[in-house]
Amino acid sequence: MPQGKPAGVRCAQLLPDLRCALFGDPRRPPVCASLKPSPGMCAGSAEQALHGLLWLEQQTAP
Repeated sequence: MPQGKPAGVRCAQLLPDLRCALFGDPRRPPVCASLKPSPGMCAGSAEQALHGLLWLEQQTAP
């Protein structure tokens, strides 16, 4: 997504198993590479983690 992505829109590089298709690839956007997961961000389940990421996107939207 050359111009980034709007909050709440699934990343085009997110695989069906929720892994990043560009992980370790130099084409991976700097913002993604700089994101450092923490236990609080990962939460107790994938659903909770995705909810937290959506909140973070909304809070940091321009």
